[in-house]
Amino acid sequence: MHGSRLSSTQWAPQVPLLRDHVDLTLVDLPGHGARAAEEFTLARCVEVIDDAVRAVPEGSPVVLVGHSLGGYAAMAYAASHPDALDGLVLAGASATPTGPGAAVYRGVAALTDRLGPERMTRVNDRVLHRLYPAERVDPVIAGGYYFTPTAAAWREVMAHCRPAMLRGVHCPVLLLNGRFDQFRVGAKTYLRACPGARVEIVPRASHFANLDQPEAFADALLRFAGAVADSASRA
Repeated sequence: MHGSRLSSTQWAPQVPLLRDHVDLTLVDLPGHGARAAEEFTLARCVEVIDDAVRAVPEGSPVVLVGHSLGGYAAMAYAASHPDALDGLVLAGASATPTGPGAAVYRGVAALTDRLGPERMTRVNDRVLHRLYPAERVDPVIAGGYYFTPTAAAWREVMAHCRPAMLRGVHCPVLLLNGRFDQFRVGAKTYLRACPGARVEIVPRASHFANLDQPEAFADALLRFAGAVADSASRA
């Protein structure tokens, strides 16, 4: 699952690196991409994710990967379906959305509302093209930006998502963050809630680690998926 304001095309840099090794299902969250007409709620996210999980052939290990907003949606799904997954990856989603940490989320939503869709589109295009080569980022941008659900989405996250949700999750958990990602500030809190979780840091990467270091990000996913598959085969 992709992050806020983007769609499943966020994973364009990873698709060619992953598709020969694992079966991929790219999910658009409500209010984004192919589901742009839908209202964003975490409850609806859980339904959408469940549809994708149920479509996986029986007996195949399922690793759920979510970045940022998609990470919190993934955590909500794992908390409500603790036996449905074989692995869970929370990428750029290790900040606790309460107290001082909530300022990050409020800032994202407030900036989006203040600038409006047209200006935000120009800002996003300019920033992304400054940070990344066109051949990497243009396929991501091609999926469009989805600003309308941003405020509602982060209100949902701030109201409902807590590290404690991981306490009932039975599968292996990977907290995957860029070295310079502000959303990894609460990783220790997540580890207290889920002591068995593993933390991996992507060097020279920010919040968008999958864009900053596509190969390293994909490699981390493949190593985790491989360990999950090995564990499932021994069970």
